[in-house]
Amino acid sequence: MPPPADIVKVAIEWPGANAQLIEMDQKRPLTSIIREVCDGWSLSGSEQFALRYADGPQLYITEQSRSEIKNGTILRLAISPGRAARQLLERIQSHGIDARLEALKELAKLSADTTFAAEFINMEGIGTLARLVESGTHFGEMLAFTLTAFLELMDHGIVSWDLISLSFIKQIAGYVNQPMVDVSILQRSLAILESMVLNSHSLYHRVAQEITVGQLIGHLQVSNQEIQTYAIALINALFLKAPEDRRQEMASTLAQKHLRSIILNHVIRGNRPIKAEMAHQLYVLQVLTFNLLEERMMTKMDPNDQTQRDVIFELRRIAFDGENDPTGTEKRKTLYAKDYKMLGFTNHVNPAMDFTQTPPGMLALDNMLYLAKVHQDTYIRIVLENSSREDKHECPFGRCAIDLTRILCEILQVGELPNEGCNDYHPMFFTHDRAWEEFFCICIQLLNKTWKEMRATSEDFNKVMQVVREQITRALAMKPSSLDQLKNKLRGLNYSEILRLRQSERMSQDDFQSPPIIELRERIQPEILELIKQQRLNRLCEGSCFRKVGNRRRQEKFWFCRLSLNHKVLHYGDLDESPQGEVPFEMLSDKIPVSDIKSVVTGKDCPHMKEKSALKQNKEVLELAFSVLYDPDETLNFVAPNKYEYCIWTDGLCALLGREMSSDLTRSDLDTLISMEMKLRLLDLENITIPEAPPPVPKEPSSYNFTYNYS
Repeated sequence: MPPPADIVKVAIEWPGANAQLIEMDQKRPLTSIIREVCDGWSLSGSEQFALRYADGPQLYITEQSRSEIKNGTILRLAISPGRAARQLLERIQSHGIDARLEALKELAKLSADTTFAAEFINMEGIGTLARLVESGTHFGEMLAFTLTAFLELMDHGIVSWDLISLSFIKQIAGYVNQPMVDVSILQRSLAILESMVLNSHSLYHRVAQEITVGQLIGHLQVSNQEIQTYAIALINALFLKAPEDRRQEMASTLAQKHLRSIILNHVIRGNRPIKAEMAHQLYVLQVLTFNLLEERMMTKMDPNDQTQRDVIFELRRIAFDGENDPTGTEKRKTLYAKDYKMLGFTNHVNPAMDFTQTPPGMLALDNMLYLAKVHQDTYIRIVLENSSREDKHECPFGRCAIDLTRILCEILQVGELPNEGCNDYHPMFFTHDRAWEEFFCICIQLLNKTWKEMRATSEDFNKVMQVVREQITRALAMKPSSLDQLKNKLRGLNYSEILRLRQSERMSQDDFQSPPIIELRERIQPEILELIKQQRLNRLCEGSCFRKVGNRRRQEKFWFCRLSLNHKVLHYGDLDESPQGEVPFEMLSDKIPVSDIKSVVTGKDCPHMKEKSALKQNKEVLELAFSVLYDPDETLNFVAPNKYEYCIWTDGLCALLGREMSSDLTRSDLDTLISMEMKLRLLDLENITIPEAPPPVPKEPSSYNFTYNYS
């Protein structure tokens, strides 16, 4: 007979004594259980003791967290959080250097525990640590442990960052600005400054006075990717929180060739693979840089503004070689209207009206002027080439450039906040000082080429733009490392290739509609679904690493989850760093029996997404979130690193529970594999030689023996 749900069997350790094996009644008060454990070892003053996990982060167990204890968990009797906080506070203020160092080392470890942190903070512990830093008397390991403890304590959000003094900020900034400083101290100092900027409007101004982007450039040239990551994170924070009056100054700094070249050569093209956190920070920097275009994108042209109209006139002048203006006003208007029609504007009389829609607003005109001035030969060739075609086949440059700008803004999500957990940066945008404008110039040439390949007319405008969007999206997905590589990718994605790809992708839907083929498909489908199911479960057995995502600063904190080989238990546990391979089950201290799992929920139905509903960047995270609900009323919350892992895990968990796998990835894999198998079987049928005599009754087709490895 299974034990009652409220009883968990645990082992409790105490130094120098044999472990106690007890059945913990979760309905009993924790103080009563601790008193009983202390009596077992003849320890008095049970109120001075508490229980902690023996493995992993070794967190304190409270009435709120005790429900997470599982059967077989090893616990440790320890001094209570309040007593530990009091002792450590006394020791870090002692005169003995060795004793103080050991105390700070232990404090740095314990500060990650919310229960301990609350006790230590209530004893004015943060103020004590701040004074130790401000004194300037701590160096090396002692200072590193002090900063670690400070950062961990502040990260709990118990006290406001606004309470930090100016002298503390100056001291931390001083460590960042020192030419030679210990790596661990520098890393923590950068992280503290980032948290200050992100969590306090008033501290932004103080930090910005002490730290400039120029001072952080040196930290991007080091070989330590962790330092580079924290430096870019601080740059992003300063940029993200900059008030309007400083935004343009920050933009000018980020646009400097020196900074871009350093990021490109020392980070992106360094000799080390880009880690997930660095990829995220590069993505954030890319988004913030493109968001500088938002103001122009959302600015309508004023048809009565002569300065703005002069820009359109300049486009006309460059295209038509500065022909002398006719003297008469009516002749001038007639000639201009003709030229503006040849330039492809919708409104020939007053083309300024073409730029009154937002997006793309004035950004489209900026792009057109850049093309006309920087790539003048290309601009003139496109305009004159189309103006000499028959009317029905001309590609309207003005209309195309405006709509293309809008499409590029949508593809690169100009004006949207960075998404937490997204790592989708494009190296090529760091290879040129005017990457956005050059990107436009490449794409407008692609559009002109595709228009000719499609032999399009004005009625086909929307069709052409759809094809061009697809060409650009497919090329970007290949992650070209330079603008030249982008050109090569786009050259390979001509209209014929797009048609071929579309046909190939639609094949399973369009080419197999006859009744015998449909019957064969239905016959094959269970085999393929079972194959996909086994692949998903195998991936769960290999396990995946997940980032701990929260309201606090981004930090390299990970946890790992994998399914046992017999598919009966989910093992999980915290990791200090992202693993470089499979994580052994022994390193994962927590587990959930699959038999206890009640359901899997996704998106906004996840408990951790309901808690984060106020976050601005929730849209991306929401699409990657899922939770395992298990007895008794517990949850294990996930945010997948990408859409692929999300589909693998949600599918795998559904397969584990005997439920339908319904992700886009499963549907795609199902169509692909069924099509492959049907092609093989149909090919076999085509190669059959019909004998003169009736053939023997064929045997049942052999089982599907295709080893599926989705990579």
